[in-house]
Amino acid sequence: MDATKKPLRIPPEFTTYAERHDIFNLYKRLIERLVINKPDDPLDYLIGELKKENDDVPAIIIHGPPASGKRTIAKMVCEKLRSAHITPQKLLEDDVSPVAAKAKEYIAKKQEIPTELWVELIQNRLKLFDSVKKGWVLEGFPQTKEQARALQTVGVHPKHFVLLDAPDTVLIERQIGKRVDPLSGNVYHTTFDWPASPDIVNRLAEPDNNSEEAMVNRLVVYHRHIDGILSCYEKVHKRINADQPKADVFSQAWTFLSSQIRTAAPHTPRIVLLGPTGSGKKTQAALLASRYHIVSVSTGQLIKEAIVNESKIGEAIKPYVERDMMMPDNLIMSLLKDRLSQIDCVTRGWVLRGFPRTREQAENLTSAGYEPNRVFFLDVPNDSVIERLTLRTTDPITGEHYHELYNPPRTQEIKDRCELHVKDSEEEVKKQLATYQAYAEEIADFYEDAQHVNADQDPHTVFESVESMLVNPLPKRYGRGDH
Repeated sequence: MDATKKPLRIPPEFTTYAERHDIFNLYKRLIERLVINKPDDPLDYLIGELKKENDDVPAIIIHGPPASGKRTIAKMVCEKLRSAHITPQKLLEDDVSPVAAKAKEYIAKKQEIPTELWVELIQNRLKLFDSVKKGWVLEGFPQTKEQARALQTVGVHPKHFVLLDAPDTVLIERQIGKRVDPLSGNVYHTTFDWPASPDIVNRLAEPDNNSEEAMVNRLVVYHRHIDGILSCYEKVHKRINADQPKADVFSQAWTFLSSQIRTAAPHTPRIVLLGPTGSGKKTQAALLASRYHIVSVSTGQLIKEAIVNESKIGEAIKPYVERDMMMPDNLIMSLLKDRLSQIDCVTRGWVLRGFPRTREQAENLTSAGYEPNRVFFLDVPNDSVIERLTLRTTDPITGEHYHELYNPPRTQEIKDRCELHVKDSEEEVKKQLATYQAYAEEIADFYEDAQHVNADQDPHTVFESVESMLVNPLPKRYGRGDH
């Protein structure tokens, strides 16, 4: 039996549904929590987890050496996300539990707080409503590999780990000029960031152990442990240069925090290539299909096959083709539904070109259950399109294609017999460009996560750009009701 004709046991719409609702990762998280928490009643525990309104909340660690700007960046991130800001100091100051009291006893004796106490403090803090509902940003912890491993053992693992880095000489200079507002906890600097308000200036205090020698000792301890800490967060950490204006540091940190880490979730490519005539959609679709073993689908090709096969829908389409009229959307959708629901498209994925051409068609495609997970606009200036199409010809004898600039006929005889396709006349090309541009903006509005590629270059360079965007998860859009 033809592989494309085998009956489906699972509706093709299920793939879209599973990806949209992150079903695979939901299963993964639930199993992880069962293993970590070992509840007495697993079923009741799972029901409680599923009842949570939003499980996809920020889980971030902001780390770095002393004076690297952890507090400033952590506060900026929390203001942006409205997440809970957690620091070792706040854990001790705000917590009145017996665990916190026990930790303070160690401080009073000038002893280090045991790792298990720190972990319990953090666990208790992450169970509070603000952390559960809006996520959390943990600043300056863990401070050793042992603490990092202990957090992982109880299931506390960040989705993003930001490491602020700067040369020791810069950090020492920053620390010596550092001043703290005891009321707000904000950090200022005598040279780089002095407050404008006289009231704040009057209450600024110099931190304890602010000498150069004390700072050097703290840096030695930091460098001793940081490689071990990073080894626990290899797949989720990003090193950012903190020796630059804080706005630039925050911008780079935010770009990283908006990214999504790759997962082991099954992923079926569903790609739509959009762009004006002559932008190279056919070439890029062929390259994608070859590289990733997915199905290249063209509405033009489907229409030709339907007419040749003399199917019922082919008979309905034929009059429109013969009169060069616009095809009704319902007929094109019938063709697409039939092709995209076949087993090769469902199991291997597909790349669609030539459709949709209007927002209404894009809406119909999505409502039919065939929502793309990647949309690429191949952008080419009109002048380049006209040059590409109006200068290409075909040898009617051999069927070989030529271009006056990039691939001219080898002899004058071939050149004389080459013909220009009627659709490649300058007038016709300009008409097609105008039609595309009339709908391009509204389609882009519908596909808000669409990515734009400069297609006015070598096809393989274009493919490298498309591929680099395809293999990385789309950035997470915070601020749309997520938090």
